[in-house]
Amino acid sequence: MSADNGTPRRLGRRRATIVAAATAAGLVVIGAPITAMALTGTFAGHGTPAANAPVASAGWTSRTALTKAALTAISKAAGPDPDYYAYVAASTGDEVVEVNVAAAAIVGEISTDTADGVAATPDGSELYIADTGQYYVLAANPATGAETKIEVGPYPQDVAVSPSGNLVYATVTGGDTGPGGSNAVAVIDPATNTVTGDITVGTAPRQVVFSPNGSAAYVTTETGIYVIDTATSAVTQVIPDLGGSPQGIAVSPDGSALYVTNPDAGTLLKISAATGRIIGSTPAGAEPQAVAVTPNGSTLYVADMNSDSVSVIDAATLRVTGTISVGRLPMSVAVSPDGSQVWVGNGFSGSVSIIATAANSVIATVGGGPGTSTLDAAITGIAFAPAP
Repeated sequence: MSADNGTPRRLGRRRATIVAAATAAGLVVIGAPITAMALTGTFAGHGTPAANAPVASAGWTSRTALTKAALTAISKAAGPDPDYYAYVAASTGDEVVEVNVAAAAIVGEISTDTADGVAATPDGSELYIADTGQYYVLAANPATGAETKIEVGPYPQDVAVSPSGNLVYATVTGGDTGPGGSNAVAVIDPATNTVTGDITVGTAPRQVVFSPNGSAAYVTTETGIYVIDTATSAVTQVIPDLGGSPQGIAVSPDGSALYVTNPDAGTLLKISAATGRIIGSTPAGAEPQAVAVTPNGSTLYVADMNSDSVSVIDAATLRVTGTISVGRLPMSVAVSPDGSQVWVGNGFSGSVSIIATAANSVIATVGGGPGTSTLDAAITGIAFAPAP
């Protein structure tokens, strides 16, 4: 793939800061400079950091140094197989930041225009970025830096890749929830990076996820959840009457249950994937925005936007087992492939809080915008993938 002029474009270089958590209770402080090891690294080829080569930054500015304790904490929490990268959509920072998790280093960035959603192919060879400020989804190769703009319609908000990697869906919002607003999901063929069709859903489609076997996709909209048969691109069911507008959505690893946030009601819903019926509900802070489930299906993590916290919920019983303080306005959440970490994107703080699931406490924070310009790096999406 290539840029508009046919010439492959290299990824830019960014720099950020990872700071150790201040307390075991999960409060994170990005404060005065600390005399310690500086965060370094150069994105070269497959993203391997080169020693003593600082990565320049605009959107993610270094305000402290990388402490040895933070580096050790993140490495220890990375689990037995930390060979994966994290891709962080810094929406109003106009970039997707690439993080080498094993090295605890920011190693690259992809320039965008208000990217809200990001997803990766199962092998990590291609990223798909919903460039909400434009009319396209950006396909980017993290190893080569090659990019392709795929026009999908006005203001795509979210993007998802099927488990087999042969299908990409993008929600197209149209920037309006009333008459004239979009009600489409764009279907992208990743083999050609072209749109092959649109699927009509409810007004203002928001998030989209695939079932574990890829046979179905689920889209939250202003009017309910739309279920799509991926083989036929047909809507097979609409799940309405959720007591408010659904927002975030996750699917259990066995495909039997949907977990959906309802910001209006301040609840998390559990829905049977087979019947579409609500089978459970629990309070989840003030305006729960996003939800993620651990790989073993046992635990849910819900970003509670107006509570500045994450609710930890038992997936079987929907019992809230803990509340973890994070940054301001948490609005995205993702669990690492090995289940050892939860990354929480904070919209106002412009940072990522990293939670170790073993203790359910924040162990570090990736700091965002310079000075008081924290909104310059609102974190709206996070995806994990194998190292490129």
